[in-house]
Formats: sequence, structure tokens, C-alpha cells
Amino acid sequence: MLSIIDRLSSELSIARQQSEAAVRLLDEGASVPFIARYRKEVTHGLDDTQLRQLEERLRYMRELDERRDAILKTIDEQGKLSDSLKKEIEKADTKATLEDLYLPYKKKRRTKAQIAREAGLEPLADMLFTDPLKMPEEEAQAFVASDKGIEDVKAALDGARQILMERFAEDAGLIKQLRDYLWEEGKVVSQVIAGKEKEGAKFSDYFDYSEAIHKIPSHRALALFRGRNEGILKIALLSNEEDASDCIVKVARHFGVHDSGRAADKWLGDCVRWAWKVKLSLHLEMDLLTRLREQSEDEAIMVFARNLRDLLLAAPAGTRPTLALDPGFRTGVKVAVVDDTGKLCETATIYPHEPKRQWDQSIEILARLCRAHKVELISIGNGTASRETDKLAADLMKRYPELKLTKLVVSEAGASVYSASEYGAQEFPNLDVSLRGAVSIGRRLQDPLAELVKIDPKSIGVGQYQHDVSQVKLGRMLDGVVEDCVNGVGVDLNTASVALLSRVSGLNEGLAQNIVQYREEKGRFKNRKELKAVSRLGPKAFEQAAGFLRILGGDNPLDCSSVHPEAYPVVERIIAEVSKSIDDLIGDRETLSSLDAQNFTDERFGLPTVRDILAELEKPGRDPRPEFHTATFQEGVEKPSDLKEGMRLEGVVTNVTNFGAFVDVGVHQDGLVHISQLADKFVKDPHEVVKPGDVVQVRVMEVDLPRNRISLSMKLQEAVKNDKYASNDKKAGSHRVKNKVQSPQASPTRFSRKDNLGAQGDNALAAALAKAKSKLK
Repeated sequence: MLSIIDRLSSELSIARQQSEAAVRLLDEGASVPFIARYRKEVTHGLDDTQLRQLEERLRYMRELDERRDAILKTIDEQGKLSDSLKKEIEKADTKATLEDLYLPYKKKRRTKAQIAREAGLEPLADMLFTDPLKMPEEEAQAFVASDKGIEDVKAALDGARQILMERFAEDAGLIKQLRDYLWEEGKVVSQVIAGKEKEGAKFSDYFDYSEAIHKIPSHRALALFRGRNEGILKIALLSNEEDASDCIVKVARHFGVHDSGRAADKWLGDCVRWAWKVKLSLHLEMDLLTRLREQSEDEAIMVFARNLRDLLLAAPAGTRPTLALDPGFRTGVKVAVVDDTGKLCETATIYPHEPKRQWDQSIEILARLCRAHKVELISIGNGTASRETDKLAADLMKRYPELKLTKLVVSEAGASVYSASEYGAQEFPNLDVSLRGAVSIGRRLQDPLAELVKIDPKSIGVGQYQHDVSQVKLGRMLDGVVEDCVNGVGVDLNTASVALLSRVSGLNEGLAQNIVQYREEKGRFKNRKELKAVSRLGPKAFEQAAGFLRILGGDNPLDCSSVHPEAYPVVERIIAEVSKSIDDLIGDRETLSSLDAQNFTDERFGLPTVRDILAELEKPGRDPRPEFHTATFQEGVEKPSDLKEGMRLEGVVTNVTNFGAFVDVGVHQDGLVHISQLADKFVKDPHEVVKPGDVVQVRVMEVDLPRNRISLSMKLQEAVKNDKYASNDKKAGSHRVKNKVQSPQASPTRFSRKDNLGAQGDNALAAALAKAKSKLK
């Protein structure tokens, strides 16, 4: 049996020494971000994506080996572990194959076959199977025994049939053969359950549906399973008798059963047919539908992970004083002002909309707050009353131009979750829950990553069928994404929250709380070495975390960079070589580019690390996130009924699924750009074209008001001629972009890279996902 290291190397197409080194580091407690960034020499350059794959497969293989050992022990205790069976079990490379081999030895309830064996009918079954020339009825006479419950010949043959049926159905080789065949040739069929047509209208695409099982995309598969779980659909594998006949033939051939006119041939043929119908077909149907579901879940989890990564790494809008507006009608608009560090300054509640309509009073309150706190940005939540509140902000800017305000609409995704969370209560114990949401809306404009880490990733809602997948696997994947994003950007040690610090490599919530407590008692950290004085933060945690923690304006300029303290001696050699101070060297591109990285390597720090150090010295603490830009929604288009076919609009991509992208065009209902409408060329994966947060140009194709569905297209070129809505572009501040995402340069609202804090990729509303079923195909 190949070792786990060998299997990982083969499966991931990496060298054995790479997988061996990565496994050793993971087992020693190193995090993926730490290994990817600071142990490149050890793993020979494995990146975070490869390491995440390795980590997941390592977990699977270790679980597989644990199960293998348990099965070998169980079969051995039964006294049935032959050398050949042991080899087969040791060779099994999937959990499914392992369970196939274990099936005959698995403890199960007393079966009809077991009862027949206890009655002494196994010799009859063996006799008829090995010698079909014998007459079944004649041979069965000898096995009739009333005291054993075998009253007549029929009962004896029935018992012998049960024994062969179970034997056929538990043959691992046959099961694999049939499983592979059905995965390639089988079809999944679904039908609506009688009387459920109206209740399950959203599943109407699947009321009479058939598709090859291996071709069903994950979103359609998950829709099928949801329909079944809700009692609307019934699902089955295979669609006609011909498919079943092919499988029966394969079973017969596997065991050498064929009709040559011999006495027992018909009886054996019946055994084969019943084994298929009663045991194999049901087992394989459940097995393959489970495989389809798990495969679809894995794909859905990957979609969620990609969207979450794009959302967390959205460009920040900047460390600017911000006025946050959480829109509402009857309950009012909740207002919060946060300063450039995200600290809450003041709150209020205004009632500009129905039923109170205190428009002028509300503007006066907002003007006072903006003036008092020198506000630069207005962050408006995209929920109910968003467009109306956006108008309020526009009127404020018009009446008080001297305030020089900029307004932006951001996603409210997860804000209510944060408001009621433990983090929210700890940050603002005396603040009303509804006002906490406003604070979150303001902060996520300044720095979406720092604010969104306070929310359970599953509550951010940028996935497809996220509640239908394994929550354990989903949680593990999303936690990995958050960890990679946080460490990829880096964290300000003196301002970061417990929630953000707890996501840093090597830290947990307890250590994060200790860091904040130390900061509150001792004041700002002046250098990274002070971390060692934090309670319970030992050498291992320091090694894992230090490089990802930044100290602005500290004792050592390197503490503001991603250069790890362990590598400071390398920088000292560089300083000695160029005869410059560290302050003069940082940012000196000419000097740094003239250096040969090879001259500064040693036994511990190789070429990859030295190159990283030189790049970091050139641009210390650089933020990998892009510049911020946002869409400008068209005036007068505020609800779905305002949309007209052919209208061209600017919008923000809120969610990307396997079947297309959802775009917010400012009408409180996201529109769907089906995968076929993303570009003029064929698109296999929507993520190749768009990602959450992208500003795009779209054309309205169809508006279905009764079902609240909006169909959009990014194929704008075909609508240029005779487009009666083309003039709307200028009015909306839009820019023509043919079949591609709008670039930051074409964006109507931008900030310089100095501020660089970011944009929002709104979440696709759950309702929009549910109502897009007709677009799934």
C-alpha cells in the first residue's frame, strides 16, 4: 500500500519531498498562510491553494486509513481475513471501494439469506450455482425440513435464492462495475408528486425531467434534492427497462449465468433478476444519488468560497470619517457616525419616509452630524428603503455642497447577524441592536475585511444552495478562506478587533483577547517583540503570527512590513551592503532593483525568501486589494416596474453561481445574467468573467413582475443600434463596456490607492436565488 505522502504527491502532481514537508509542517501546527508565505524553501514553493488542497486530501486519507484499520480488525476478529481480501482492502483508495469490500462482513440485521443459511440451505444454493445441469425441484427435496421452517420444495428454493441474491449483491467487483456503468450511462428522472403542482411551482422545471447523471450541473442537482426534501419531487435513477436489462445482463455475465437450456438456468436467471431488482438497483441508486449530491455540494462550497474570497478582498474605500445610514420606513433610518479609525462617534434615528415624512428635519440632523464630525463618506445600506434613503443623501449633498460628501450604497449582508452577535454585544453593550447594524454598514465601507470577519461566513450569503450542503465541510472551507484573506492583507496590531486578530495565523480568540487586553493596559505596541509579553502567547504562536501583524509608526520600520522578524538579519546584511539606513532603503526602488538576491541567501533563507524581502522593502505593507470603485444607479429606476426591455444600466455583481451572475441595478431585486448572456464567447465558468463587487454594464432582457424575476444581459454590443435607451447611459453616469467588467479607470466613483479601503460585493438575495430556477438550465 502506498503511503499517504506518496498518494498525496501523485494526486496533487507535486514532488514527494514537497508533500512530505507540507505534512510535517501542518502536523507541527503551522498554518497554511504561514507555510505559503514563510516556508517556501521547505515546500519548494507550494502556494496557499495547493496547501489547502493538500490539507483537505490529507484529512480524507487519514480518515480513510482509520476506517481501513477498523475494517481489517473487524474482519480478522470474525476469522475471515484472507490474504487476498487483506490486499484488496489495503489497495482501496476511496471510502466507497472500502465499504464495498466490507459489505459482506458488515454486521447487519438478520436477513432472509442468513435465516436460510441457518436452516442449512447454503449447500443447495452452491450446488445449483456450480452445476446448473441439476434439476432445482429434485435437489430441493432433500432440504425440506419442517422443524427448520422449510415446509416444501418452494420454501427450500426460495431460501437458496435469497442466499445467492445476497452473494451477488455484496460482490465488490460487480458493484464497482455497475457503479461505473451507471454513472456514465444512467439517467436521473424526476416527477412532481400528485397534488403538489401549485405548492411546488418553483420546481416546475423538474416536474417531468430527465438528464444523464454525470452531466447534471451542481445547481440543478441541488435543486432536485431540495425539491425532494420539500416533498414536491420524487427522484429515481434509470429511466426505462432497457437500462435495467443492461444491468441484469452485466450481473449475469459477472457470475457466468446464462440460459443454455440447462435445468437450473431459468432458476439462476430469476436469482439474477431478483438480485438486481430487490438489492442492487436500490443500493446503487442510493449510492449514485449520494455521489451526485456530495459532488454537487463540493462544487457549491467551492462557489461560495470563491465568492467569499472576492467579497473579503474587495477594495476598501478608505480611512475616512463616515456617516452610515441603515434605511427603513416605519421604524426610521438608523444613523451612525464612525471616525477614520472606525470608532463610533454618535448615533441618531431619523424619519424622512412614510409615514412621518420628516424630510427637512432629517436633512438638518444629517448636516449637523457631518459638520460636527467632518464626515467625508456616506454609506447607505442596500435593504428596504435604500433608494429612497439614497435620494435623501443626494438632497443633503445638493443643499450643503460645502460638506464635500460622497455617497455609496453598500451591502447589508450579515449586518443584522452582527447586531445580535456576541461580538456586537461586546463592542456596544449599551447600544440598541438596530443601531449596531448601522455601525457595521459604515465600517464595512471603510474596510470590508475587518468588519466582515465579525460575521459567521455562512451568514454573508454569497453562495448557492448553501443551506443544502454539509455545514461542517462548508464551515471548514469558509474558515480557510477567511484565514487566507486576513493574513494575505495583514493586520494592524494596534487597532485590530478581537474578531480580526483571532483569524491571524497562530492566534485564536483567547490569544486575541489577551492581545487587546495588553494593548488596553500597556498602550500601543511599539514593536513586534512586545508580543512575547502577552499572556499565553508562546514562541510557536509568535512565530506563526508575527509576520502578519503590522505596527505603524513603531520603533522598527520593518515591523510595518510583511518581513518576518526571523528574517531581520537578512535585511541587516542588505543594509550593510548598500551603506544606507533602513529608513532610506525602504522605497528606494533603484537601489533595491540593482541588488542580486542570491548574494544574501544562507542555509536558512533561500532565494524565494530574499526575493520576497526585497519586494517588500520596495513597497512595504502594500495592500493586495484593488482600488475602490462603485456603480452609479440610474435616476428614476427604483423598483422592478421601472425597468423596460432594452434599458441599459450600470450595476454591481452581488453573487456568482454556476449558472450565471446576480446584479444589483438598484431596484431592490437582483437581476440574473444567465451564463449564456455573460459574454459573446462561450463561458464555461462565470467566475472567469465576473466576481462579486464588479461594476458591470447590463441590458434588461425581460422583467417578470408576477414572479419578481429580472433577466439581464452583458452582451451590450448587439443592442447598440436602435437602442432607444442608449441615452440613459449618459444620464446614469455609465460608460459603454463591451462584454467585459468595467475597469476601475472607467468607474464613476473612485478613490486613490492611498486610501484603498473597500468596495462592496453585495450578497445575492436568497429570494433571488430561489426564484431563478427557470433560468437554471
